[in-house]
Amino acid sequence: MELNKYSKHVTSDPNQPAAQAMLHAIGLDTEDLKKPQVGIASMGWEGNPCNMHLNGLAEHIKAGVNQQDLIGLIFHTIGVSDGISMGTAGMRFSLPSRDVIADSIETVMSAQWYDAVVAVVGCDKNMPGAMMALGRLNRPGIVFFGGTIGPGCHAGQDLTIISTFEALGEHIAGNIDKAELGKIIKKACPGPGACGGMYTANTMASAIEAMGMALPYNSSNPAVSNNKQIESERVGSAIDHLIRKDIKPRDIVTKVAMENAFKLVTVLGGSTNAVLHFLAIAKAYNIDWGLRDFQKITDSTPFLADLKPSGKYVMQDLHNVGGVPAVMKLLLEEGIIDGSCLSVTGKTIAENLGQVQPLSNDQKVIYPVAEPIKESGHLQILFGNLAEKGAVAKITGKEGVKFTGPAQVFDSEVATNEAIQARKINAGSVIVIRHSGPKGAPGMPEMLKPTGLLMGAGLGDKVALITDGRFSGGTHGFVVGHVSPEAYEGGMIGLLEDGDVITIDAAENSINVDLSEAEITRRRANYKKPKGVPLTGFLKKYRHVVSSASEGCITDGDY
Repeated sequence: MELNKYSKHVTSDPNQPAAQAMLHAIGLDTEDLKKPQVGIASMGWEGNPCNMHLNGLAEHIKAGVNQQDLIGLIFHTIGVSDGISMGTAGMRFSLPSRDVIADSIETVMSAQWYDAVVAVVGCDKNMPGAMMALGRLNRPGIVFFGGTIGPGCHAGQDLTIISTFEALGEHIAGNIDKAELGKIIKKACPGPGACGGMYTANTMASAIEAMGMALPYNSSNPAVSNNKQIESERVGSAIDHLIRKDIKPRDIVTKVAMENAFKLVTVLGGSTNAVLHFLAIAKAYNIDWGLRDFQKITDSTPFLADLKPSGKYVMQDLHNVGGVPAVMKLLLEEGIIDGSCLSVTGKTIAENLGQVQPLSNDQKVIYPVAEPIKESGHLQILFGNLAEKGAVAKITGKEGVKFTGPAQVFDSEVATNEAIQARKINAGSVIVIRHSGPKGAPGMPEMLKPTGLLMGAGLGDKVALITDGRFSGGTHGFVVGHVSPEAYEGGMIGLLEDGDVITIDAAENSINVDLSEAEITRRRANYKKPKGVPLTGFLKKYRHVVSSASEGCITDGDY
């Protein structure tokens, strides 16, 4: 079998002398041109702790690849730091960056004819972007997550990036002074690695490992650890095996594999963003997957992890008691996941887990299946006259399952934040943030700042919040996002007025506003589509091509 079945188009074709001359220029000799070429796509950049160490890991991975008589070639793509852009107009670029990442990996791999790919990822959109590209390419590939950050610590309490937003809310409420706030800000992020709770980066890294597209322990090995270093050196032999056996991403990522992954997301209390990203990944792998697939899993899968944002522990604590493989071993033994799926080791999930030690007997991070935090999942898909095409609620059980209250309507996140800081939010209300959807913002920014401020101000358990935008994995409270159709597309959320009574019922999976059909018809007839912010360049293009949140905000579909 030809191992260089893609690269041979430029390395062996006598009609491609210029290509061969250029490859000689980078140091390859004639024998090297016969070897498979592995593109190593690093999302490393200096401006973000999640990504600051990835270029170094990419170099270690390249060394391991070259030891296998393969040619490792590093290239780069972009990243966006959600934590830095959060609460600003820059956040509109966050979700779109996922598709830039997918497009750029696909572009380089296809243009350069690389035979396999290792994607070295760190922050939230890196993981799904890489997975989308690997599905489109369907060449041997591995996703390598750079690992979680360690927790910060202040006054004996673990800190994460979310602690800073909540501390700001506490400062505004008068509970802590400016000096205390400054100490929390300085201590929250102690070094390299992705944000430490079960936020979007750790959610998607865990899901990708459960899908079989990452090596065992990849998602839970901390960024600053010998384990991460050793793991990076193992990638070369793994990608060599995939090339020799011609095992491709679509052989690994099946519907059953995706079901395994979302079951793990449910057990771990993962981010609402997983819904958007699973929908986009499914399309890249040609898998039939929709909103009701999520609900089917969440109805039958328990929520077990006492992890931040709603719980006590961080990802490094999970690593210390056995990591994601130990959790998967528990789920396999309980019959929750299917062990027959293939993985990038060339073995099945069950074979991989056969070598794994179970969760520590005295650990408190993962509850027993027989004594769950919540018997069903925390992510609920809601439908109703307020979300005819669906919405995603994050209900851990600590907030209750039903909320009814009058609407306080805001046309932007900025206006909402100003109202919270001015103490104009009423307990018992349903806060509505609209014009924040994929087209309306555009870019569907995350509402972490307002939810963090609400928590810090002591209103987290006294209000609900709904939006056609989305939430950070760090968000907790009674929140509903991804409301579709969005306001920009004439959805009901765009017709709401202050005082409208809204009911969110996670037991019945419904979200409705108490208005007559006649009143809805009257408002719809008077509705004028907002012009939105003036746009040029990338976001203007994104508004024209992006699909709804209910379809995963994809940019390459037929709609």
